[in-house]
Amino acid sequence: MTIELVTFPEQELPAWLELQRAEYRAHRIAAGDDEAAATRRADDSQATYFAGGRPAAGHEVLVVNHDGERVGVLWVGPHPDGLDGVAWVWDIEIDAAQRGKGFGRATMRAAEEWARDAGYASLALNVFGFNTVARSLYESMGFETTSLQMRKAL
Repeated sequence: MTIELVTFPEQELPAWLELQRAEYRAHRIAAGDDEAAATRRADDSQATYFAGGRPAAGHEVLVVNHDGERVGVLWVGPHPDGLDGVAWVWDIEIDAAQRGKGFGRATMRAAEEWARDAGYASLALNVFGFNTVARSLYESMGFETTSLQMRKAL
């Protein structure tokens, strides 16, 4: 499967940022954050990585195209802790109608290529524990668990 990564259209960034913020907030809540903490984290993320509505230095938001049709979005950049030589997949979104067709795997391969081309030695990401489909994909591609948080409701 061949995909192409192209720069996300600047005029579409505000709408994408609002959607990305809402989805990140919802995922934080699903992972156990209360609404206030989830909102704070989503707001802090956007203020840090998209000050003025534009990606921070080293960050890229890319459209994932297949045969000229948009099938998703990839946000990549430096590791959030500034680890030397480690790129980070901040977000990967495959459109709901396109899931299960191999676009996620192809996009992750393209992210690896992006990281190599940018001079990184490795690629890392975070995946929410409830996202078992994504976890399976990443594990099948050779990603290893480097941290694990657990919680029990009382």
